[in-house]
Amino acid sequence: MSLKHESEKTLSRPIHALLNSDALRHNLQRVREIMPTSKIWAVVKANAYGHGLVMVNSALIQADGLALLDLAEASILREQGWVKPILLLEGLFSQEDVFTAIDLGCDCVVHHLDQVDWLENLAEAKQSSKPMAMRVFMKMNTGMNRLGFEPEVYREVFHRLHSAGYQVAHMTHFANADYVDKQPSVDIQLEVFSQAIEGLPGETSLSNSAAILWHHHIVQSDWIRPGIMLYGASPSGKYEDIEHAKLKPVMSLRTQIIAIQHLEAGDAVGYGARYQTDVPIRIAVIACGYADGYPRHAPDGTPVWVSGKQGLESGQICPIAGQVSMDMITIDVTDMPHADIGTVVEMWGDYLPVDRVAQAAGTIGYELLCAVAPRVKRSIVD
Repeated sequence: MSLKHESEKTLSRPIHALLNSDALRHNLQRVREIMPTSKIWAVVKANAYGHGLVMVNSALIQADGLALLDLAEASILREQGWVKPILLLEGLFSQEDVFTAIDLGCDCVVHHLDQVDWLENLAEAKQSSKPMAMRVFMKMNTGMNRLGFEPEVYREVFHRLHSAGYQVAHMTHFANADYVDKQPSVDIQLEVFSQAIEGLPGETSLSNSAAILWHHHIVQSDWIRPGIMLYGASPSGKYEDIEHAKLKPVMSLRTQIIAIQHLEAGDAVGYGARYQTDVPIRIAVIACGYADGYPRHAPDGTPVWVSGKQGLESGQICPIAGQVSMDMITIDVTDMPHADIGTVVEMWGDYLPVDRVAQAAGTIGYELLCAVAPRVKRSIVD
């Protein structure tokens, strides 16, 4: 196993995020196996869900395209050598963005009339009978009620863009696909979408990670948009919901114990004396805190994986004991007498799924992964 740092900057503080590019390739292959007839937009928005864009070009090279929000991130990917399609998931934010998007060879989602006007203006200025190079994915609001055209106006807008020379594809986003047991799930939205585009030419893009994992038997489209599942976490926020998919965690957030404290019965630890013990315990202080992106609201009992005598693989869970601080977290290691200064701990990753930590902290794996701070050094495992 070889490591390389994403940045030349190194810090002596032990917290770091290990990024497994082979796991990312594995998860992409799992998407292929689940929906083999669909092309894949691999979603890398939010700096690849907090993982960084550096390994994307190699680890996701088998994807058919990358999807993101920011033209600046699209520019980084092009500079790194990505030559396949890039899709702007929120489309254009100004008329000027049109020209930048064309220069970068981006396709774009269209979800409101101003964007349609900008694209029509570009087509008029082009003064050519050739089709427009930019491909557009028209987004329909089928019930999510965030972005998209209402079904009753969708066809009119489609014909405007089609007449302007654009290759138009159709897209929607499911509101309840990630709630495994929720009814109605995707059926109603799928029916609305299918009726609205009936008879219209163009490819379709429907499935996010949740629809790929749990609704692939009824939802089929030309393009799919896996996001969180690529990084080995669950769309539902529950690890048990994705065990069947055999995904691998891409990020392992690891640090070390930097101090040991011995508390007597009646002692407290941390700000506000939130955690008070009624028996003697052994507390480890670890180099991780909310300035590193760990949630300050994580309660007592939130799990941390502490290395055993033979390393991480022989480790076990120890609970948080006390308020998460800016740079430190205290955990109860009474049951691990070997744990000492320098012992490696994993906040989440290979031995402790990020979704299990998120559930204990009252959040979702998405938030934990995306929140890892820039000061945390990242190392890529080849």
